[in-house]
Amino acid sequence: MKKVLLSLALLLLIGGVSVAQTTYALVTGVSAYQNSQMNLYNTTKDSKDIKRALDNLNIKSALLTSKYATNENITEKLNKIISVSKPGDKIMFFFSGHGTTGAFCTYDGLFYYSDLVAILQKAKDREIYCFVDACHSGSVQSASPNGYDWAQNRNMIFCMGCKPDEFSYESGWIGNGFFSKALIKGIRGKAARDGKITVRSLFDYIYKDVTAHTRQYEQVQHPMLIGPSTMHQNVLFVR
Repeated sequence: MKKVLLSLALLLLIGGVSVAQTTYALVTGVSAYQNSQMNLYNTTKDSKDIKRALDNLNIKSALLTSKYATNENITEKLNKIISVSKPGDKIMFFFSGHGTTGAFCTYDGLFYYSDLVAILQKAKDREIYCFVDACHSGSVQSASPNGYDWAQNRNMIFCMGCKPDEFSYESGWIGNGFFSKALIKGIRGKAARDGKITVRSLFDYIYKDVTAHTRQYEQVQHPMLIGPSTMHQNVLFVR
């Protein structure tokens, strides 16, 4: 019996029966833009707070803010993450800043959602999760010339701050964007069910929190969950 147990242990060590899953994250945000008339107040803080929440869960994360959050640097970091990750790993991307239809605004220009998807699609056999706190971020759904066939992108989920025709608000009083703050609280445990935070439980918490806190505005902000429903019960974090 001892020989059987020893053999099983050796298989686990050298045979790769079970490979630990690693999560890699690129966290970005822009408060100080190349065009200073575009400057925001809380978006860099959003990204730093998100990174801190991920670090507390021992997630491997990189941070790019303001003048470092350029198109070139974001592209380079994402490609680096893809190259070091393995099949079965998770890749997360977060951005907080200005947005427009079909794109979010980096320090030096527009980063089109179609380009973001093209980069991330190279990470085959990984789970990919994107969170964007920017105006009109829900427009990712129709940003591709082909109108993304989400049935074919079974490994990619977008949790976006608002609908395509809505604004994504930030609050000096809470010190974050409403979407970012809800995401932070969700990661810290507010979205946990039986110690696990799934795609669905996190989005449900974010949606409820954001809509409740933006009722004060003329236009309520409605987060969107875009991607295959087959990923909704995937576990993002364990508390």
